Amino acid sequence: MSKGAGCIEFISHIDLAELNVVTISIRVLLAVLVGGIIGLERDIKNHPAGFRTYILVCLGSTMVMMTNQFISETYQTGDPSRMGAQVISGIGFLGAGTILITKNNHVKGLTTAAGLWSAACIGLAIGIGFYEGALAGTISLLIIMTSFQRIKKRIVNQRDMIDCYIIFESLNAFNEFLSVCLARNWRVLTIQEETLHSDEGYVMFFLTLRFNNRIEARDFVFRYKEIRGILSLSESES
Repeated sequence: MSKGAGCIEFISHIDLAELNVVTISIRVLLAVLVGGIIGLERDIKNHPAGFRTYILVCLGSTMVMMTNQFISETYQTGDPSRMGAQVISGIGFLGAGTILITKNNHVKGLTTAAGLWSAACIGLAIGIGFYEGALAGTISLLIIMTSFQRIKKRIVNQRDMIDCYIIFESLNAFNEFLSVCLARNWRVLTIQEETLHSDEGYVMFFLTLRFNNRIEARDFVFRYKEIRGILSLSESES
C-alpha cells in the first residue's frame, strides 16, 4: 500500500466531530482559509476591515467553540452553546467600529459590520465541526458581497426614484429647487433636513425623489450641477 493511500485511509477513519489533534488542525486551517478569502474580498474593495481582521474573527470564534466543546466533553458540565452565544452578541463592538458616519452624515460600513458578524458565525460552525454549514455559509457570503453588488446596481439603474443627500448654497436655493421639481413634474416623497457644519450658510437635505422615468433619474444624478444652487449630491447607500 502506498503512503498516499494509507494517509487517505487514516483520514477516512477519523470522526471529524470529535476533538483531537487532527480535527483541531483541520478546523483552525479551515477558519484561517475561510476568513482570509472573505477578508481578501473586502481588502480589494478597500473597506475598513480586511484580510487579517476577518481571519482573526473567524479563527477566534472557532477557538471559542472548540474550547466550549472541550470543556463540555472533558468535564461533563456546561452548556456547549453558551460561549458561542457570547461571541454572537459580543462581536457587535467590532462591527460598530467599522460603521463610519461622514461629515455629511452618510452612514458607511454596514455591509462590513454584517460581514464580520457572519464571519464570526461561520467560525462558530467550524469550531463545533459543522463543516457543511460553514462552507455553505462562506459561499453564500462571498456571493452576496460580490455578485449581489452588481445586481443591486443594475436594479437601481432601472429605478425612476432615488434617495440622495443634496447640499444647497442656501435655503432660498433649496426652495428654488422645489420649484424646479414642481415645474418638471418630479415628486418629492421625502424631505429631511440634515445637520451640516458650515459657516457659509449651506444647507443639506435628505430627499427621496421620483421622476417621470428612469432616464430622467439617471440624468439628474449625472447633471445635477446644471440646476442653480446645488453644490453637491450623493446617493444614499444602504
